[in-house]
Amino acid sequence: MKTTELRQKDVAGLQTEVKELQKAHFGLRMQKATQQLTNTATLRSARRDIARAKTILVEKQHAEKSAK
Repeated sequence: MKTTELRQKDVAGLQTEVKELQKAHFGLRMQKATQQLTNTATLRSARRDIARAKTILVEKQHAEKSAK
C-alpha cells in the first residue's frame, strides 16, 4: 500500500487498516508455519506495510493533538 493512499484516510480508517494488515500478517505466518507459504517475501512486505500505516497513524494523532 502506498503512503499517498494511507495519508488520505482519517485516524479511524488507519486504525482499521492496521488491524486488517495485522490479520493478514498473522495468516501469512500461519501459512509459513504449516509449510504452505511459497513466497516468504510477502512476510517482509506485510511487516513494512504495517509499520508504514502505524507511522502515518501516529503522525495524524500528533497533528490532531497539536491542533487542539
